[in-house]
Amino acid sequence: MADFGFYHEDNENNRLRIVAGWIVDILAVIALALFLVTELGNPRTVSGRSMEPALEAGDTVLVNTMTYLLTDIDRYDVVLFVSDADSGHTSIKRVVGLPGETVWIDDGIVYIDDVALDDEDHLLEVSIAGLASSPITLGEDEYFLLGDNGNSSEDSRFANVGNVSRSQILGKVWFCVSPLESLGFVS
Repeated sequence: MADFGFYHEDNENNRLRIVAGWIVDILAVIALALFLVTELGNPRTVSGRSMEPALEAGDTVLVNTMTYLLTDIDRYDVVLFVSDADSGHTSIKRVVGLPGETVWIDDGIVYIDDVALDDEDHLLEVSIAGLASSPITLGEDEYFLLGDNGNSSEDSRFANVGNVSRSQILGKVWFCVSPLESLGFVS
């Protein structure tokens, strides 16, 4: 029987192609996994009491930094934002006022465009109106953020935070991973 050298050469080339294909597939899966973990699972630790009872100091949450590239920021979203551009300090608060709306706080109740905010859980009742004691009209890319614990929150009511621009918002806080008793979606 004749030995055809090209047959063995083609067989080896096919094996190399298969191995190379597997390597490329594995690298693609690793790259995708790293991308998803860093963009959807960016862990942050909550500091302070401003988001109680939804989030407590020491809770570890995941931040989705991709969602607002694809969707709009909605009222009641819990967001991570740059609260001090000079230091790069970040904070977690709840979106209350959306671009173009007028926000004000009177007698502990938050009003949006002269309508009392429908807040069934009474998380957004605040005793200090701060800057919002007079109506504040938000610009086309500005948001008004409040902490759920309105009496212990440094948020848009105060000059050092004020209205938050879209560029300051880094992502949506979507899942609490620790402690175990707090495990679950952030609402």
